[in-house]
Amino acid sequence: MNAKPKDTVIAHARIVLADRVIEQGWLAVADGRIAEIGEGRAPTGAEDAGGDLIMPGLIELHTDHLEAHYVPRPKVFWNPVAAVVSYDAQLATSGITTVFDSLRVWREDGAEEVDGRAGVLAAAITTARDAELLRADHFLHLRCEIPMPSVVEEAKELIDRPDVRLMSLMDHTPGQRQFRDKVKLRDYYRGKGGGKTDAELDELFAKRFEYQKAYAATNMREIVALAHKYNIPLASHDDTTEENVLDAVRDRVSVAEFPTTLEAARGLHLAGIDILMGAPNVVRGGSHSGNIAAVDLAREGLLDILSSDYIPSSLLMAALHLPQHVPAISLPAAIRTVTKAPAEAVGLSDRGEVAIGKRADLIRVHVAGNVPVVRSVWREGSRVA
Repeated sequence: MNAKPKDTVIAHARIVLADRVIEQGWLAVADGRIAEIGEGRAPTGAEDAGGDLIMPGLIELHTDHLEAHYVPRPKVFWNPVAAVVSYDAQLATSGITTVFDSLRVWREDGAEEVDGRAGVLAAAITTARDAELLRADHFLHLRCEIPMPSVVEEAKELIDRPDVRLMSLMDHTPGQRQFRDKVKLRDYYRGKGGGKTDAELDELFAKRFEYQKAYAATNMREIVALAHKYNIPLASHDDTTEENVLDAVRDRVSVAEFPTTLEAARGLHLAGIDILMGAPNVVRGGSHSGNIAAVDLAREGLLDILSSDYIPSSLLMAALHLPQHVPAISLPAAIRTVTKAPAEAVGLSDRGEVAIGKRADLIRVHVAGNVPVVRSVWREGSRVA
């Protein structure tokens, strides 16, 4: 997938820059970088974009969708390399050129999903990358469930990989953060657990409370110290209360994923922490867990980054829908939430905008009605989809 890029000129395009749209523009790519950007008549021999949007390739910081390819049905584990290649193809055709694969870093007794499989999936990503099978640029995001007994040990097994570029601090103990609503909590676990009974859920929840009491405080200190030792950006998860915000500030968190309340989002914003919300939340018009809507945060100026979370195609759709929901947000500003802002949050200064000298990670997008269709994808100037 990484053949030497050829010089390319793309013309007759609406080019989305970081701060404005060139309505009739062209751009030239050389040696994998954006070499020129122009308006009006393009050089001869250019590829005609047919008036479609040309924008930066999307940058995804948090998606656990690889799990759906690796475990397509309960207790069915697919070939991990084949799962990575299938997942990667879906990302590329959704316009994602840089992805942080979110891997669960913990084991739990009786788990029937992908707990404890982070090492398997990380190795499969390496195998696929080395064989040049990948269309997108892949980094790792270690999702650390802080109360779990083995989380520190699991994180240490992966932490010195050069592709580990983000770690998140999660605590899904029942009755707090994302899962304050007990009814929605039970509905969620019934869906994830293949129809658990109330008695089985009571047993699971009791075990989670026990884990939090025994391990959470120590594990939190050790995971935070590990991230800082290796200079890996940290993300908090499902911040809800003022105490959660204070913890995020104390731990020097860079990104706050999916805050659940307006109060928490305001506190995080004041602390200078980037706020990441789910693109499906924007597309669906609200949170599936009954928490704050992403659009409501956007109206308050409290939305910095969008993430596709569990459905890759939602990332582009949400960014294009955002100006419809919040007219004060321009198209370039909306596109920044899925390109420039996530790149800056994790220190990727070479991509995330259409600008001379930046990586030629580009997508051509046609909008049919209210649905965006990705027609072409370039990674470092090479067409990958």
